[in-house]
Amino acid sequence: MSELQTILAHNQEFVESGGYEAFLTNKYPERKLAILSCMDARMVKLLPEALGLRNGDVKLIKNAGALVSHPWGSVMRSLLVSVFDLHVQEIIVVAHYDCGMRGLNPQTFIQHAQEQGIPADRIDTLRHAGIDLDKWLTGFSDVEDSVRHTVCTIRKHPLMPKNIAVHGLVIHPTTGKLTVVIDGTDEHSCDSVCCS
Repeated sequence: MSELQTILAHNQEFVESGGYEAFLTNKYPERKLAILSCMDARMVKLLPEALGLRNGDVKLIKNAGALVSHPWGSVMRSLLVSVFDLHVQEIIVVAHYDCGMRGLNPQTFIQHAQEQGIPADRIDTLRHAGIDLDKWLTGFSDVEDSVRHTVCTIRKHPLMPKNIAVHGLVIHPTTGKLTVVIDGTDEHSCDSVCCS
């Protein structure tokens, strides 16, 4: 049985038994909070538990590394929609130690892609089309610096209102202990980062 079939069988039982009733809420986050976190499998249950979150409390956006890699990409758009349409008043970026994006290497990534059947000529076509694969596939060396950069990108976005607090945290992937990198309620907390 494939994972999809396992999921569909569970879903049928979940719906028929009314399991969804414990999760009833609306589209507006109860705590007026949006969180950008890493997609790491260790964070699926640990992150909400460590932050004391329940279903309906937050808008949760996940990607590899908890990054805003482009100011006009889908992550930034999701954060702005959260602010303007869904009443979010604070944003928290939560990355984690031992992240797979730390040290992501474009050459190794492309080698893995080719081992999975992606032909070299397709990689060449992307490069000749002006796509900087090396930059796009490069991770970060320091998770706290990465959080600072992402908070700054959000904070300095021309469409982000100045009254929205943007915080930066790093969570330990085993214990759930949080380290504050930037407290967004301190108006000068990211000045030195964002001005550099």
